[in-house]
Amino acid sequence: MHKKKLVVLTGAGISAESGIKTFRDSGGLWEGHDVMEVASPEGWRRNQDLVQEFYNLRRKQMYECQPNLAHRILAELEEHYEVQIITQNVDDLHERAGSSQVLHLHGELRKAQSSLDPKLVYDLDHWEIKKGDKCAKGSQLRPHVVWFGEPVPKMLDAIELAQQADIFVIVGTSLEVYPAASLVSYVPDHAEIFVVDPNIPSSKLHHRAKHLVLPATQGLENLKKILLKP
Repeated sequence: MHKKKLVVLTGAGISAESGIKTFRDSGGLWEGHDVMEVASPEGWRRNQDLVQEFYNLRRKQMYECQPNLAHRILAELEEHYEVQIITQNVDDLHERAGSSQVLHLHGELRKAQSSLDPKLVYDLDHWEIKKGDKCAKGSQLRPHVVWFGEPVPKMLDAIELAQQADIFVIVGTSLEVYPAASLVSYVPDHAEIFVVDPNIPSSKLHHRAKHLVLPATQGLENLKKILLKP
């Protein structure tokens, strides 16, 4: 029997319960830094050392954290649905929980890219990118993360997935970050839409969405019951 396509858009709220800090909860500051200092091409040009250290510490923290129940439920749902995850998160917790189809909109902490040619991307097997670590063309490696003001190369793939959804689920994202927040507008008319988040302003909600006002783990436990009811 053909499995229905379950497309899930995840944001910082799903990883927060694993202990990964979100930046929007602390007044736009990330570990005491203005976001533009550590997440923009200008910040990188101004102070490479600061930016590298910032992401090295994020990466180290990521390796110390474990996937939580919400990540595991999404992996388990692959038994019943064709599950495709689109995540705004740069951590690898979906993969470690066992999800097999994960599209990272904003890049991945466990990879590095050339600061000269963004197409040159390398897997990291450690938490630190050091000064002097170079790409094949001889330029400094930088975090493989989409910074503010940079294009989101995977966006077209994400739109295509949203258009194929039979069920579209939004977990742990405030729908404030564009272009990711626009994905719900591509979901087909026949698809069911669920939103799992303890606090989403109603103005942001799609009129068809069913809202589970809960943190990611509890919300996905409830959603799993809804999706798997005989």
